[in-house]
Amino acid sequence: MDKTPDLHIVGGGLAGSEAAWQAAERGCRVVLYEMRPVRQTEAHNTSELAELVCSNSFRSDDAETNAVGLLHAEMRDAGSLVMAAADKHRLPAGGALAVDRDGFSGHITMTLEAHPAITIIREEVDALPPTDWKHIIIATGPLTAPGLSAAIQELTGEDGLAFFDAIAPIVHTESIDMSVAWFQSRYDKGDGADYINCPLDKEQYYNLMAELDAGSKTDFKEWEASTPYFNGCLPIEVMAEGGPETLRHGPMKPRGLTNSHRPDDKPYAVVQLRQDNALGTLYNMVGFQTKLKYAEQVRIFRTIPGLENAEFARLGGLHRNTFLNSPRLLDGELRLTADPRIRFAGQMTGVEGYVESAATGLIAGRLAAAEIVGQSIGLPPPTTAHGALINHITGGHIETTDQATRSFQPMNVNFGLFPPVTPLTGDRPRHLNARQAKKVARKQAYTSRAMTDFRAWLASIDLEVNTAAE
Repeated sequence: MDKTPDLHIVGGGLAGSEAAWQAAERGCRVVLYEMRPVRQTEAHNTSELAELVCSNSFRSDDAETNAVGLLHAEMRDAGSLVMAAADKHRLPAGGALAVDRDGFSGHITMTLEAHPAITIIREEVDALPPTDWKHIIIATGPLTAPGLSAAIQELTGEDGLAFFDAIAPIVHTESIDMSVAWFQSRYDKGDGADYINCPLDKEQYYNLMAELDAGSKTDFKEWEASTPYFNGCLPIEVMAEGGPETLRHGPMKPRGLTNSHRPDDKPYAVVQLRQDNALGTLYNMVGFQTKLKYAEQVRIFRTIPGLENAEFARLGGLHRNTFLNSPRLLDGELRLTADPRIRFAGQMTGVEGYVESAATGLIAGRLAAAEIVGQSIGLPPPTTAHGALINHITGGHIETTDQATRSFQPMNVNFGLFPPVTPLTGDRPRHLNARQAKKVARKQAYTSRAMTDFRAWLASIDLEVNTAAE
C-alpha cells in the first residue's frame, strides 16, 4: 500500500474480516491486523482469517419465519463477504446454513489478501492504538490479547471485562401464562409491578431443587478452569449447594408477594422474571444463571408454573467472556465515547453467534467508511435485524447501576429484540392449529417489515454515496 491507510482494523475474525471488506469496497484503504500465527489462541487451529472455532453452522437460513435467517438475507442484500463465502461453501444441512469450515475461511482469506485496498499484517496489537491512527475498529472477540484487554479496561474504567459470566435464561413475554403468573414487586416497591411472578408450592419447589441438582451440566474447557466466577452471577446450582432452603431465602423468596389469582394461597417459593429490554418483549429469570445443558434447561424450567409453554430467546450459559458494557461505553454508531476514534465490532460489543458478529462488522465497516469521507449514513431501522442488534448493543436494555443485576448480556438475534408488530392475516395453513398459525403470522410480519425497511435503508445510503460521487 503506497498511501497512508484510512482505517485500521484489529482482529481478523468474522467481524473484522467483514468490516475490512465493507470499508474497502467503499474506497477506503484498510490495514487488517491479525495476531495469528505469530500468537495463537487456545481455541484456534489455523492461521486463516474468519476461522470457525466451534460449530460449522450459521443456524437457520429461513428468512421468512426465523430471525437469524432474516439476518442472513439482510447481509446478502448488503453484499456481505461472509455470506458470499458461506453460500459458496455450503454443505447439506436441511433448513440450516452449514459450511465447509476450511473452504469458508480459505475463501475469505484469499479474497481479502487479493483486494487492492487491503493490507493484512500478521502481528499482535497488545496496547491501545497509537494516536496517529485516526479511524479504528477493534474486533478481537472473546479471546482478546491480554495486553489489549488490559488497556481497554484502563481506558474505560470498567471492571470484569473478562470473567466467567453466568447468564440467566431470557423468555419471550408472550409465552408466559399470565393466568398463573402475575405482575408485582416485593412489597409493591418501585412501580409495584416490575416483576412477573411464578408461584411454587412446597412439592414443586423441592422437585425443582432435585432437578437442578441432577440435571446434566456443561463441562469447562481446560483453559477456562482457572477463571473465577463473577461474584454477582453465581450459577443457581452453586447457590443451591448451600442447602435445600437457600434459594427460597434468596432469589426465590416469597416474602412481600401476594398471588393475585389466589390471594389466600401463600406460595412456598416464587420464581421472578425481570424485564430485560425496553420494549418489554423479553423477561429474564432472576437468579437463574446456570451451567445446565440447554436441553435440560428447557425441560426443567418448563416445570415451573406459568412457564410450561415458555419460549426462550436465549438459554442460560456459563463461559469465559470478554465483552464491553456497550450501552454505557459506546455511542449509537459503535464508537467508544472515551476515544471516538475507536469503533468496536463482533462479540466484544455484546452479540453472540457467527452471523451476529459478522453483521456488526458489516455495519461498523460501513459507518467507518462513511465517516472517513465525511458522510453520515445513519443506522438501519430498529425494525430490521441489523438495527435490532445495534439497538440492543447501544441501549435496548434496562439501565441498572448494580453490577450484580445488570441486564446487558450478549445476545443472539431474535424477534424479542424487534419492536412489536401486528401479525399478518390470511388463510390458516391446514397443518397448523390456531396457536401455531398465529405464531407463524407474527414471525412473517416481522420479516416482511424488516426486509422492506432494510432495503429502503440500503437504497437511501447508496443514493447518498452516488450523489456524493457526482
